[in-house]
Amino acid sequence: MIDMADMMSVIQKHRGDAVVVPAHRAGVAWPEFSDNQERDISSAAMSKCSSLGLGVSLAQPGTKVIIMDGDGSLRMNLGSMVTIANKGPKNLYHFVLENGMYATTGGQPTPGKDIVSFRDMARAAGYAAAYEFDDLEDFATRIEKVLNETGPVFVCVKTVPNPRGRSQRNQEGGQRHRRRNNAEAMHGLRKEFGVD
Repeated sequence: MIDMADMMSVIQKHRGDAVVVPAHRAGVAWPEFSDNQERDISSAAMSKCSSLGLGVSLAQPGTKVIIMDGDGSLRMNLGSMVTIANKGPKNLYHFVLENGMYATTGGQPTPGKDIVSFRDMARAAGYAAAYEFDDLEDFATRIEKVLNETGPVFVCVKTVPNPRGRSQRNQEGGQRHRRRNNAEAMHGLRKEFGVD
């Protein structure tokens, strides 16, 4: 399994000018790694990270879009995989951090955590390519090639479980006031693309 922080460090190293759309748990951690927060936008709606990322990728076809979804989040919006594959954005890279739990809400196990293969689901849905990684060295070695493939590309990363306890949720809630809210993030992204 791969530590989420290590995975994010590798992605940041190879992101270039890509827009990054992190889901809940990833959205809390990603600002610590991002060096281009004007191109980061979190989804406030639970399970809609993949849908938001798809919209951005279709609106800006010349810009890479990296989605950092959670396995719990994706389970609540599986239809987005078929929609993404059907729309076929060549600039979309859909990462799923699979830790087998709803880490944002305290660590409840996700249904079918040892049965479901997101990589196989992505292939069946029609993604152009689909990968699964559980070793950091393998991930770090292959990520540049993966991010240069024609999308949509799906990447399942088996991550170390890291549930938030109540005290951590309360602490992170206070930190939200120091991060950009969604309206500020959207305004910044629109400004980046010159559509303001």
